[in-house]
Amino acid sequence: MDLDESASVGGFFALRAGPPGGGGSHRPLARLYAGETGPLTARVDTVAARLRTPERRVAASIAHLGLAARLWSTALGPAALYGRFPRLDPAELYWDGALTSPDDLWWTGSTSLPGTVDQLRATVVDGHLVPLSRAFRQDGRISPRLLRGNAGSALAGALRELTRWSHARDRPEVAVRAAGLVSGLLAHPDLAGTVRGPALRRATCCLYYRCPAGGLCGDCVFEHAPGSGLETRPPAP
Repeated sequence: MDLDESASVGGFFALRAGPPGGGGSHRPLARLYAGETGPLTARVDTVAARLRTPERRVAASIAHLGLAARLWSTALGPAALYGRFPRLDPAELYWDGALTSPDDLWWTGSTSLPGTVDQLRATVVDGHLVPLSRAFRQDGRISPRLLRGNAGSALAGALRELTRWSHARDRPEVAVRAAGLVSGLLAHPDLAGTVRGPALRRATCCLYYRCPAGGLCGDCVFEHAPGSGLETRPPAP
């Protein structure tokens, strides 16, 4: 398992190994999940300022989507490349929401797990996304359905990046393994229905369009932004 090669897929796939460095304020995600939500509140504040949005739920959604994408990518990437992925125990995965990838996440563990659908779901969904969703809902009013949609969208986005990388590197087996894993993960009730069709378009909106300079994401459920005066009916699945 080569974390450097996995990082070459894209920024979200990068994972620092060893004790946190670089002068950040990293804390184990286990502490966030246990109720120390101060760093999460600060992260949402930062995203709100960058996007210039007065709506906290919008900033919270984008912050959640970004962290969900990091968690899925750092697990799915190695699983597709090598058949194993880091055991991302929340007590061994350190996060600093003030930093961007790869410096935001440091992994102090040394154990890997088999890259199976069940292991990925248990590690990422049960171990991280479920308690992370609870933490975000403590920060303010945000729909659990929206957060679930973010989780599915983040997983689909990781698959797209792995597929692109595999084609560029002439590694078709990586795309095949990634697609099989994602298909199995999306079939589970945890994520079923969050994305639709062969293009894996999400079934909910992350609310990015509500930012002053926002728009529609590539996998958005809407054809046109709500309130634009154009047809806003979601496309057929």
